[in-house]
Amino acid sequence: METDPTRRFTVRAENYARYRPGYPREILRLLERECGLSPASWIADIGSGTGLLARVFLQFGCQVFCVEPNAEMRHAGERLMFRIPGFSSIDGRAEATGLPDNVVDFVTAGQAFHWFDPPVTRREFQRILKTGGWVVLVWNERTEEPGFMSGYDALVRRFAVEREPVRNTELDAFFGEGAWRMAQLGNQQQFDLEGLKGRLNSSSYAPLPDSADYEPMMREIERLFREHQSEGVVTFRYDTNVYWGRVK
Repeated sequence: METDPTRRFTVRAENYARYRPGYPREILRLLERECGLSPASWIADIGSGTGLLARVFLQFGCQVFCVEPNAEMRHAGERLMFRIPGFSSIDGRAEATGLPDNVVDFVTAGQAFHWFDPPVTRREFQRILKTGGWVVLVWNERTEEPGFMSGYDALVRRFAVEREPVRNTELDAFFGEGAWRMAQLGNQQQFDLEGLKGRLNSSSYAPLPDSADYEPMMREIERLFREHQSEGVVTFRYDTNVYWGRVK
């Protein structure tokens, strides 16, 4: 498996763009209320990938600098967003964004912070943020519930080593102890069988087609789908966890 985090999604960009969940628009209302987000805000979306989080802010009217080190993911985002006003694409990474000093009101990261080098990233975010600016970290985390979702979790445990979820101690180290807040929002997708396979194959930890585990994994996902589908679809549920704070 690819160990360089900037290359892990090279062969998964198409599936990522098609099958990964977006983010609920309730994020906008949350950040308006808690952090003063407005359509005039300038945002650096770090590890922007195909733009799933960036599009929420672009559609709100924000200027968004999408910073992405992986060429395939970045180009997929460019194809999807190049016509949206306020969109800029940057070949950069969390530790070296390529942005000027004191330029953005918010730094965001959707499904990406766990790939960053936190101490170096913290200094870089401090550099590019305006005084009083905010860092917002977002993850869509699968819900834990009986039925299809527990079956999917069991499949992942069998065939892949999944990353650990972010811990409060990591957030304390990044923001400062107790210097961050968190909210949880609901999110979901519905998939037919093709879509469910694409969702699985979009994950960095899923075996690739040249792996001995790939075909057994595909047979297992087909079985899981047949067991839990209703009218040709299954429902994939998430908790969208939003963390925000300042880095001083």
